Amino acid sequence: MNLLAVGAGEMGRWFARTVAAGTPDPTAVAFTDTDPSAAREAAADLSADGTDARAVPTDTDEAFDAVCFAVPIPAVESVVPTYAGRAERALVDVSGVMGPAVDAMEAAGPGLERVSLHPLFAAARAPGNVAVVADAPGPVTDEVRAAVAEAGNDTFETTAREHDRAMETVQARAHAAVLAFGLAAEPVADEFGTPVSEALFDVLRTVTGNDSHVYADIQDAFDGAESVADAARQIAEADRDAFETLYEAAGDPTRETGEKR
Repeated sequence: MNLLAVGAGEMGRWFARTVAAGTPDPTAVAFTDTDPSAAREAAADLSADGTDARAVPTDTDEAFDAVCFAVPIPAVESVVPTYAGRAERALVDVSGVMGPAVDAMEAAGPGLERVSLHPLFAAARAPGNVAVVADAPGPVTDEVRAAVAEAGNDTFETTAREHDRAMETVQARAHAAVLAFGLAAEPVADEFGTPVSEALFDVLRTVTGNDSHVYADIQDAFDGAESVADAARQIAEADRDAFETLYEAAGDPTRETGEKR
């Protein structure tokens, strides 16, 4: 397979390395990035693992079997049509938002295989769960999915709508709640730690130990933070009886929808 990774950041490198290691035939990888040094570094790192890898300019007119979009969420809708014409067989997305990505790939490459993947982890924490929207599957995207599974990831199929709605809770709401705790917390001596507070501080360190731009993109892309703020206001303003009602509701995974979330 001849693969172009558009975006030489953490996810672009993870995807290229995973596919190169897991496909039955040798995979040649080209990286392009708005930061040419990032593309060169990614290619050098992958070459050190024995993969045929190189950097190409952003205006490359080369053709590739597959093009993977590993770009920040806000860039998806503009980058996909820019590079879809470089793909002869397949388009793949690992940006993290599926509705806009799937729509953009269908519009730009209606005759191509198309699949959107969302690794639900930072690349350094791989393997893990990978959501899959197989919009137009075929031999190339089947190879890609097999390589992802071969690396020890648990893949599961979903729809773009189901995925993006889930991200409102597991990313936007979760991150907002953790960051709000961090902003509200005051320094305390370690000996005052409880199992709950220690767990929260651990999660806070995980969230704030990454790239703020990525978390800002997630908050912009998915609703959810305002509902966390509303819930916090309800708790702050509740009397004893109301608090107990909220406490019980928070522990009920079947509330509202009747389905386990």
